[in-house]
Amino acid sequence: METEEILSKVKSGDISIDEAVELLKILPYEDLGYAKLDHHRKIRKGYGEVILCEGKSTEHLINIFKHFADNETDVLGTRASKEQYEKVREIIDVEYDELSKILKLKRSKYENLGEIAICTGGTSDIPVAEEAAQTAEFFGSKVLRIYDVGVAGIHRLISKIDQISRTNCIIAVAGMEGALPGVIAGMVDKPVIAVPTSVGYGANFKGVSSLLTMLNSCAEGIAVVNIDNGFGAGYIANQINRLVVGSIGK
Repeated sequence: METEEILSKVKSGDISIDEAVELLKILPYEDLGYAKLDHHRKIRKGYGEVILCEGKSTEHLINIFKHFADNETDVLGTRASKEQYEKVREIIDVEYDELSKILKLKRSKYENLGEIAICTGGTSDIPVAEEAAQTAEFFGSKVLRIYDVGVAGIHRLISKIDQISRTNCIIAVAGMEGALPGVIAGMVDKPVIAVPTSVGYGANFKGVSSLLTMLNSCAEGIAVVNIDNGFGAGYIANQINRLVVGSIGK
């Protein structure tokens, strides 16, 4: 059933507004040939589509952002290069954060609600942490950044633990041996999302050692995302945070 037909049926009273919303959730996507743009993702999931910019040609990326802009849809682009940003910016008014490599087209205004803590083991983990932070903020969560509090100087973490434990969800980002999430999870009563990074020397195996440490942690309440997946952690943390905020407001 096409949009016009659905709206006509609502107007005539043949279907209710609630029934129409359910039909709109499964409407076809926009097929560009090289990409299928899901303009109705926000209806189904609450948030719009996210674009992995890495590996896409400049022409394809520009057209994808342009089509979303024409539909007045917010778009978050991950792993965008500075060169991609500069090319897209020539056509569309977008924002770019070079540290996290996040490319943003945002017209809606989300109120930053609740709070998520994002902690890193070291300074070298900050780019991945910022991908998580930028993602969570884009979708409407307040973020508390606590960087460089790894286990090599655990007193730094302990000095911040009261602030961290007051948030609704915690993201712990660490490379090397990846011990930070387990330590934090053993000290707080909030869910911890662990993000292994590829930071480390040879036996770190580009993040595999951190990943295995986090997966094998004996501390309760840890969920683990893939290596360097700041976006995934930020998105999940935002969902948890918004659920907490929503339940408080009821």
